[in-house]
Amino acid sequence: MKLLCLADKIDPGLWDYYRREKTAGIDMILACGDLPPKYLEFLVTMANCPLLYVRGNHDELVHMSPPEGCECVEDKLVTVNGLKILGLGGSMKYRDGEDMYTERQMARRVRLASLKTMLSGGVDIVMTHAPVRGYGDLPDIPHQGFDCFDSYLTHFHPRFLVHGHVHATYTAGKFQRVREHPSGTRIINAYESYMLEL
Repeated sequence: MKLLCLADKIDPGLWDYYRREKTAGIDMILACGDLPPKYLEFLVTMANCPLLYVRGNHDELVHMSPPEGCECVEDKLVTVNGLKILGLGGSMKYRDGEDMYTERQMARRVRLASLKTMLSGGVDIVMTHAPVRGYGDLPDIPHQGFDCFDSYLTHFHPRFLVHGHVHATYTAGKFQRVREHPSGTRIINAYESYMLEL
């Protein structure tokens, strides 16, 4: 199974220079926030597969005009193509605005997600916008990850956590796309685009 993971920046190869073979064989698209609704609508149409998304901290357009043909999985645990997928978008709160949370607020969301996970018998993929605290985040408040994500991974051991928010350009040439969590979860930064094959 091939999953196209996206976040934060339009991939010109999937937009300006699109060719049908670029999305051939893709079974699902996971969009982890801060992408224009029209871009997501274009991809779901051209790839002709499910597109799941969570919101980022700059997704005002998504609130005003949600992308047609795409499924928002905020605070949901859904099963698509046999995979159980949980969505928890948003970032650390650093100003007033939509889709920003304190650690306490996100921990409340994670507790509800934990109950859903137990009732469903587990989860395969967690989609977030912000990273896990200590796994690809940055020291500044806007780009810090959430500690409660770490606790969730430790308890439930999903196969993957896919996130965005920390751009490759923020890390001065030290961008690391894939990290391993002690729980066994593989953490993937989906900045721009990343193909995940299961």
